[in-house]
Amino acid sequence: MKTVLDLYNATRDRFPEITEIADRIHAKTWGEPSPEFSYSWFESLANALNNDMNKCVSADHHIELLLFLSQALHGCSTEIKNCIDVAFVENLFWQVPGSKAATYWENLPASLKELYIGFHKRAPL
Repeated sequence: MKTVLDLYNATRDRFPEITEIADRIHAKTWGEPSPEFSYSWFESLANALNNDMNKCVSADHHIELLLFLSQALHGCSTEIKNCIDVAFVENLFWQVPGSKAATYWENLPASLKELYIGFHKRAPL
């Protein structure tokens, strides 16, 4: 993947269930999802995961997505790194109590944890 649009399309293709939820969240905040707004869509994706955390959906349900995003960081462009970092990771765990975030944090790949702590200066617990 070379661009955020590539990451957006790959994520949507590979994870249709959470994509549908992220699309609904995105539509409420930004309008209908569109490739031209692919960067902001990753914030909606983080919010979809936050909603599932608050509903006590098992972290196992989203581990493949988290691993996919972590793997996308390896050798990626600055554009993709910034998207994953700023749009996705910085918004992950927003308004999720530590008790509900714990299993997600435990299962979050190290590269995503590093980005999270780099911005927030602490774990979400």
